[in-house]
Order: sequence, then C-alpha cells, then structure tokens
Amino acid sequence: MARAIILMADSLGIGAAPDAEKFGDAGANTFAHLLAAYKKEKGEALSLPNLSKLGLVAACEAAGKETCEVAERIEPQAAWGYAKELSSGKDTPSGHWEMAGVPVLFDWGYFPNTQPCFPQEFIDELCKRADIPGILGNCYASGTTILEQLGEEHVKTGMPICYTSVDSVFQIAAHEQSFGLDKLYQVCEIARALLDEMNIGRVIARPFIGTSSADFIRTGNRRDYSVLPPSPTVLDKLANDGGEVISIGKIADIYAHQGITQKHKAPGLMNLLEKTSEVMASAPDHSLIFTNLVDFDEKFGHRRNAVGYAEALAQFDAYLPNIIDQLKDDDLLLITADHGCDPTAPGTDHTREYVPVLAYRNGMNNTPLGERNSFADMGQTLAQWFNLSACDYGDGFAAQLAKA
Repeated sequence: MARAIILMADSLGIGAAPDAEKFGDAGANTFAHLLAAYKKEKGEALSLPNLSKLGLVAACEAAGKETCEVAERIEPQAAWGYAKELSSGKDTPSGHWEMAGVPVLFDWGYFPNTQPCFPQEFIDELCKRADIPGILGNCYASGTTILEQLGEEHVKTGMPICYTSVDSVFQIAAHEQSFGLDKLYQVCEIARALLDEMNIGRVIARPFIGTSSADFIRTGNRRDYSVLPPSPTVLDKLANDGGEVISIGKIADIYAHQGITQKHKAPGLMNLLEKTSEVMASAPDHSLIFTNLVDFDEKFGHRRNAVGYAEALAQFDAYLPNIIDQLKDDDLLLITADHGCDPTAPGTDHTREYVPVLAYRNGMNNTPLGERNSFADMGQTLAQWFNLSACDYGDGFAAQLAKA
C-alpha cells in the first residue's frame, strides 16, 4: 500500500498570486528574490541541483514570470506546477488546511494595528484567570525585535510579552526560566479559550532564554494553539481509514492535533529533516509523513534575511537525496509551501504568492502540472493516492503521477 511524504517548505512562495495587490504584495516572489540577493552578495548563483531536478526552478519561472538564477539548470524529472490560494488569508493555518482539502472561505478575526491593539476587557480577563500582573507589548511587532525591546522588563516584572501581526494571531513570549515554560503554556491555553469568540486563528507560545537583550533567543519549545479546521481534512480521512498520520514539527499544532496519530518535535531545519528520514525508515504502508520546515519562514523570511534563506535552502537541497533514496516504489514525495514571505519585500509579514507543487515518485519523467486553482488540489491528490473518499475541494492529479 502507498505512503506519502510532505515536506512543507514554510513560506517558499514562487511569485505574486493574481490577487496579491489586494494584500499589498504586488511583485512579491520569495524564491526568485532570495536567489537574486544571494548572487548579488556572493558573486555567484546558488546551487540547488536537487530542487531544480524536482521542478522548483521551472515552477517559479512559470508562476512568477521572473528568471531564476541558479548555478545548474536541470530539466525536471518530477511532476511540477504552481498553485494559487483559494482561502481568504495568507496565514499558516489557511495554507495548511487548504492543501489538506479544506480551504478557509471565512474571514478570520484580526486585531487593529494600533497601540494598544488588544481589547482591554480581554486583557483584564486574561490577567485575572492566569494570575499575572499585566502584559507588555500590546502591539504589532517582530518577534525578535520585541525581545530586544521588552525582554529584560519581562524578566523583572513577570509580565508576559503579548503581540500580534497582520495574521490572525495572538503571540505570547516569556522566559523559560524566570517565567516558566509550563506557566507560559497555561497562559496560552487560557488565551485560546478567551479568543475563540473573536475567531482568532492561533495563539502561539514563544519561549526564550538568555540573560539580557544582547543574548535573548527563542527556543524550540514553541507551541501553537489553533482552532479546529471547519471540516474534516484528508488527514482525518486517512486516520479514520486506519492509516498513520505522522506529524513532524508544528504540523500537529496547526491542525489542532486533529487527524494526527503520531507526533514528533525537532528543533531546527536539519533536525526536522533527519527526523523525517528516521520516521521514513519505520513508517508502515498507508502512512502520511508530514513535516513543516519552519526555519525558512521564522528565521529568514520574517527577519528579511534573504541570503540566510538562500543558504538554508541549499542545506535542504543537499539533504534531499537522503529522503529520495529512501522512497519505496509506492511512495509519493510532495514538496510545497503554505504562503510566501518575500525577504526583500517591505515589512515582516507573509506575502500572497503562488506555492510550488512538486511531486516525485521513483522513475518519473518531466510532468508539467501547470497552474492549479487551489492548494486543495494536493489534498485531493492525496485522497486519490490513498484510495480515500474525495475531498469537497480540489482537482487531483494522481492519474498523472501514475502515468509518469
């Protein structure tokens, strides 16, 4: 029986979506622009032979209508295309849920870009229930910048740092030692319950360590508290069919732990890839291994570090043969993204972009998939791959994979 492995390259957009201007993202192209930034600084093009072979360069040039400058231009030996988002936002849950067959067709709740930005009655109730003296922040902010600004005050006062962004999110940063990791999680759980009626998509625990603003650093103990998807995803279908749905990284959190049968955490890009390889060695038939490679978004996209993003992508590329060599004849490897985060764009937010749809199985030929009208095409393909009931959205392309 079949298996599938999804490597979600978090934020690896490949060109402005048709409705990008509505989101203020006209001209965005995460992949093409990080390549250009790398060449400008290093004086040579980035080498990505494995991703090029899987069709990433071809997909980006077809979607973004920009030339991608890479060291090697290799004809794809995989199925490749690009998908636009049907969901109403450009946030993490929307992208993940849609590619699992459930687009978000409603509007999330958002906080205004004012200071303060959170309703006072919500803050009062949060402080009361969590037994905390107050909060710091109460604004739109970059997660790293706000630690430099308020981290020391947080340690002195015991008040957690609360902030948001253009996404439907409430983030809470706290020091692992002085505040306590368990207490941070408890505060997040209380916030999650209070924010349900506001339709806020996620509450995120952002623990950090260090002794001063000079060395504060976030740890791998992040935890996302998401609302449930509005209907069953392909993950639910597979789990209900007796299959294994194995989460690596923050996948389980994004789906509110629904439709997940196994969970593995791992800090950092290489650890996530190594955990994926480890799980592949023992995962039974009728399994989906789903990995979120969060570093691209968190460490480089949001921090507007285009060259660092490129170098991380090269690490990913170099590791890919370890994944590909483990593929069985009935395994499907799918590489995609959930949104863009162009490190050369203004601001620090996600960008509304096409995402790559790269599908590979042993012995494939060059198989263009063209433009896909929804990320849900991937979920529908997985439903076909595992012989599950069809998803409500998406046009699957499993038949093209079988012929390739």
